[in-house]
Amino acid sequence: MATLLSATPRAGWRDYLEMTKPKVVVLMLITSLVGMFLATRAGVAWSVLLFGNLGIALCAGGAAVVNHVLDRRIDALMARTHKRPLAQGRVAPMPALLFALSLALAGMGLLLVFTNGLAAWLTLASLLGYALLYTGYLKRATPQNIVIGGLAGAAPPLLGWVAVSGHVGAEPLLLVLIIFAWTPPHFWALAIHRKAEYEKADIPMLPVTHGERYTALHILLYTLILLAVSLLPYAIHMSGPLYLACALVLGLRFLHWAWVLYRGSRPHAAIGTFKYSIGYLFALFIALLVDHYLLLIL
Repeated sequence: MATLLSATPRAGWRDYLEMTKPKVVVLMLITSLVGMFLATRAGVAWSVLLFGNLGIALCAGGAAVVNHVLDRRIDALMARTHKRPLAQGRVAPMPALLFALSLALAGMGLLLVFTNGLAAWLTLASLLGYALLYTGYLKRATPQNIVIGGLAGAAPPLLGWVAVSGHVGAEPLLLVLIIFAWTPPHFWALAIHRKAEYEKADIPMLPVTHGERYTALHILLYTLILLAVSLLPYAIHMSGPLYLACALVLGLRFLHWAWVLYRGSRPHAAIGTFKYSIGYLFALFIALLVDHYLLLIL
């Protein structure tokens, strides 16, 4: 019991920060910010902008900590994650869970006070979806884990939109759809690169259960779907020609990486595809934001 209730003396603030997956949270906040600014033609109130995003970040960080707790034994077996605080025993499970609960409660409190109830409860739903449904069950149950569980990770632009507007509409759901289509090729590329580690940890990722060639084919197919979905904001007059041009250039480059991976014509194509996918999502949402304000000016 004592080992559950106390962390080792080596635990420091950097360990707790690492458990929140700050790089992932930053990418989520970029999409949340874009959702906020796209939701209105007027400016976003500073209180919603600051405390709304802080609330979303705290809840996302809490979910990430739960992910660390539930995956600590798996993390210890994988080169990419074996130095994580829980995997190495620098932080014990119970303090980590209390930290996660504190982050979630603080985030929910900020969202309820400074935004609205719908934004707060949708954020809680996405937190539970990622921390419990995906990490606790789907990750170990099916090779389609990232497809089904990806919906929780696709929520930030919807959360940002609802924090400002107070309602759900077709436009934020389209932003969710873009990230939902982006998640499988993004994560499966990493899964191919780390196939041996997932196999060692007995995690049924698609490359482990169906092979790399099959996975690469599905990455290519999902990238085609992503390219089509990414053009929908222009099709419904949510964005203009600038976004359309950016979406085409970025999407065709992503498709090129997927094709290279499928053909197997370049070493390390999987990790190259994975790294490009991160920059792709960042650039696509920035293009949406710039195009939105350019249309307002014109």
